[in-house]
Amino acid sequence: MQTDIRDMTVDGLLQMHDLVPDDLAAVRKLGACVLPRLNEYGEIFYRWIADLPEYQVVFTSPEITAHARAEQLQYWRRTFAAEVDDRYVAERRHVGATHARIGLSLPSYFAAMNYSFVLLTKTLYDGQLGNDEYLVALQAFTKLMHFDITIVADTYSRLINERIAKQSQALLEMSTPVTQIWEDILMLPVVGIIDSRRAQDLMLAVLKRISQTRAKVFIMDISGVAVVDSGVANHLIKITKSTGLMGCTSLVSGISPEIAQTMVNLGFDVSQISTTATLHDALEHAFRLIGRSVTDIQRPA
Repeated sequence: MQTDIRDMTVDGLLQMHDLVPDDLAAVRKLGACVLPRLNEYGEIFYRWIADLPEYQVVFTSPEITAHARAEQLQYWRRTFAAEVDDRYVAERRHVGATHARIGLSLPSYFAAMNYSFVLLTKTLYDGQLGNDEYLVALQAFTKLMHFDITIVADTYSRLINERIAKQSQALLEMSTPVTQIWEDILMLPVVGIIDSRRAQDLMLAVLKRISQTRAKVFIMDISGVAVVDSGVANHLIKITKSTGLMGCTSLVSGISPEIAQTMVNLGFDVSQISTTATLHDALEHAFRLIGRSVTDIQRPA
């Protein structure tokens, strides 16, 4: 079973990354060597990102850059304080959410963390610790950075996936506009290519609308479908059968001579589908099925 990082406690996350109190103490020792030069880190880091195209899109003004720099320096102060609690984790999740919101990609984030690691452990490190103590601190700091990256990347990925899901749902609704054109009558114009995935989406959208409106008749107009092969014909039959199970009669309109000939040549039992050549004919049939009639009104001369 896949672990959901959001459900894990701080202790669980620490255990996951093999971070123990001695590691956090070692990070604080390294911080004592590095933090006095943190402003220098900011100067070097922001000179580096100034040449990266993706960052140029994000940092569009001196004010935005100054704010981001202040937040980043505070981030590293909190990191080297190594007080890993609920607040610490929440701040890392905020970083992931911010990156997702502004559209800064994970590869750019990983590159920035890697560059920061080199700056903080080599370029700015003053050599105060003994060799063994430095190696222990370096290993501990690596663990804590992996801890942070795990939370940031998980939050980022989850929010991006949620955004994609919402966009996909919006596109699905746009591509499957099941409309109630009259009481008890639904209509769906289908345009383009019908594959297995789209057929499934169509079916779900139609069944959902039937459930919501309690429609008695569903018209699917396929005059905009360019090609009808055996796969498409199978999908049409499945959709009409599924609507029938919900007590809704399906009518397929827009059957051109070419489509009719193709379906017959493919050997499909077209008696399973109630079809009409035009949408006009389908509407007249639908009105008859619900006990309504269309009457021409004579306009005054």
